[in-house]
Amino acid sequence: MMKIVCISDTHSQHHVMEIPFGDILIHAGDVSKRGSKEEVLDFLHWFSQQPHRYKICIAGNHDWFFEKHANQIQTYIPDNIIYLNDTGIEIEGLNIWGSPIQPTFYNWAFNRDRGESIKRHWDMIPQNIDVLITHGPPFGMLDQIDNGDHVGCKALLNKVNTVQPLYHIFGHIHEGYGINNAKNTTFINASLLTEKYVYKNKPIEINLLKKS
Repeated sequence: MMKIVCISDTHSQHHVMEIPFGDILIHAGDVSKRGSKEEVLDFLHWFSQQPHRYKICIAGNHDWFFEKHANQIQTYIPDNIIYLNDTGIEIEGLNIWGSPIQPTFYNWAFNRDRGESIKRHWDMIPQNIDVLITHGPPFGMLDQIDNGDHVGCKALLNKVNTVQPLYHIFGHIHEGYGINNAKNTTFINASLLTEKYVYKNKPIEINLLKKS
């Protein structure tokens, strides 16, 4: 059995958070408030100190430093952190893919227009993925904002329905925190802050059987 701890949208409040122990710690983006170098490096130092055997993170729309320094970002990331950016990794038989991309939302980082522009990123997701990490949600899955609108990505939902990962972990829409156990995939919105940026929600823990 492997325990995965899921968090997202900590927005530089990570130092006050209680993170349960597990085998894998996954952060689904928005580690910072404004995406400054200082904020990002502070998060990376904190993240690297967590006791989990594997620590995986992606960036989010607030995390400008990751996008502006994409060519050099790996030099800032501690050796014991796995950073995914439209890339994947295999961990003890589990195939994991991560992407920071979300539909255009004001003038934030990692924006892509709906349609072909964003679909190009989802087309990169391999068929054999067990755990998918994206910053934004797929359409209709834990993506509802206060006015009732669903703001997730339809192209992402189509890809998830094709790939059928065991778990799809994301954040971005703070109001959508929670779990949706759909037929083929368990959807997890792991946003730890409310829509008013108050730390309220708990990390979400999942257990799955190792494949090797």
